[in-house]
Amino acid sequence: MCLALPAQVQELLPDDMAMVMLGGVTKEVSVALVEDVAPGDYVIVHVGFALSKLDPEEAEKTLALFAEVAAAQ
Repeated sequence: MCLALPAQVQELLPDDMAMVMLGGVTKEVSVALVEDVAPGDYVIVHVGFALSKLDPEEAEKTLALFAEVAAAQ
């Protein structure tokens, strides 16, 4: 099973890289596969690559569900 998570872009870096916030952790990922990424955008991240942009409302809902699951365990 593969899991891709929503992350918010914090900063764009050279060479199609970006710093994203993922569950309170800042991580460097490639944004080479996604066009027009800007700080503040949400992207779906899988194994260090942003795969697509995500609507902010949908990202917040998904993150809230992950938080509920984590709290229940």
